[in-house]
Amino acid sequence: MRIAIMQPYILPYIGYFQLINAVDKFVVYDNIQFTKKGWINRNRILVNGKDEYITLPLKSASDYLTVAEKTLADSYTTEKIKLLRKITGAYLKATEYKNIFPVIETVVNYSEMNLFKYIFNSLKVICSYLDIKTEFIVSSTLDVNHNLKSQDKVLAICKALNASQYINPIGGMELYAPADFMQHNIKLNFLQATPVEYKQFQNIFVPWLSIIDVLMFNPKEKVKEYLQHNFILK
Repeated sequence: MRIAIMQPYILPYIGYFQLINAVDKFVVYDNIQFTKKGWINRNRILVNGKDEYITLPLKSASDYLTVAEKTLADSYTTEKIKLLRKITGAYLKATEYKNIFPVIETVVNYSEMNLFKYIFNSLKVICSYLDIKTEFIVSSTLDVNHNLKSQDKVLAICKALNASQYINPIGGMELYAPADFMQHNIKLNFLQATPVEYKQFQNIFVPWLSIIDVLMFNPKEKVKEYLQHNFILK
């Protein structure tokens, strides 16, 4: 059984969904410390030919809270309207706007204020639309020592799920030792996404934007093809 483990990100780039699609079970960390200026609560879309951030506003709280302990700001009940307007302004003339905007609207209008639950729902909505059948697992529900760090925690999760293969994004190659995984009869592989390029209006292509961008410019079946555009390094 193949598994992957990742932090939760709001409407992440297509490589995140390629990883989900490549495994049988996908573990999403909820009990890790929230990091500022990361990708958990923000991403990028195309606005007038350039990348621009979209951000989920968060309620002021301790810097040491986990993702599961963070909440959206009370103002988000009105700011979500501005967010949807921004997305509409950016993609109204995109070829798939009429098909995709209702999906994004479902994500944005989700009533949950807990940050993790809100993002977790967004991942499930997009995967459902793309017919990705991978099983999602929330990390805190697993019977492991959650005080473990880095590779030790990954190995504990792999063993708890009886994994035979762990797949990690290529950027983490230096973090893990294949020999340590083999000691537990777990194969370690790294997934590298092949760059996906498509027409974005008449602009010079801007890569690695939010999945919103990919969906707005590509029919569903084409995006499903893109999900296969990756290769696994040993």
